[in-house]
Amino acid sequence: MKLESGTSAVVTGGASGLGAAVAAALCAQGIKVALLDRDVDKGTGYAAEIGALFCETDVTDAASVSAALEQARAAHGQERICVNCAGIAPAAKTVSRGLAHDLALFQKTININLVGSFNVASQSAAGMVTAEPIGEERGVIIHTASIAAYEGQMGQTAYAASKGGIVGLTLPMARDLARDGVRVMAIAPGIFGTPMVTAMSQEIQDGLAAGIPFPSRLGDPAEYAALALHIIENAFLNGTVIRLDGATRLTMR
Repeated sequence: MKLESGTSAVVTGGASGLGAAVAAALCAQGIKVALLDRDVDKGTGYAAEIGALFCETDVTDAASVSAALEQARAAHGQERICVNCAGIAPAAKTVSRGLAHDLALFQKTININLVGSFNVASQSAAGMVTAEPIGEERGVIIHTASIAAYEGQMGQTAYAASKGGIVGLTLPMARDLARDGVRVMAIAPGIFGTPMVTAMSQEIQDGLAAGIPFPSRLGDPAEYAALALHIIENAFLNGTVIRLDGATRLTMR
């Protein structure tokens, strides 16, 4: 799908991190972008900064997502691009100091990272399939997985399970939507310089960067955004997950 001015996109988690980078890159191409995020203050401010629309959204709630998409479509028309970046990454072991992993925290992680991605993607796809084709396709959906889906570390049971779900979701969703001309892809980023990581001490950040084979630095969110834009433009990319990690393979801890 060509990144033509006036095309509509929605980006979840668009107020910060990877989502913010994708939103900015799309806006720079003249795409009409709606940021779907729960952080009203940050989302409103960032949307104004890059020329996007902010829609307060709880991705785990069907009615909230429906209302956000309705708001975005009223302003920009049917979205043809949907990028899911909303997510959390809590750290907790299966058993710690004799106590089982908090079930509510596990469920929250699955609900935001996996259920939330499906909720937004399925509702977005329902709109895409009714739209007229643009060339040979009607829309593109991009999920955010993680290399933790393949090599989850100690303390990442909830996070790795949620991202493993994204990996498992991508191909069957692409197959479901193939007849309607909607592609579905996922990106599995490694260790990126998002607020979650840059909030750590410089010593910890340097240690994380040293473990990346090449280039030995944190990933730049702009590099994630660049891959997302390439996926959008490359119509033969469908139904798979692309690792973006500098050849990183996570160790046990």
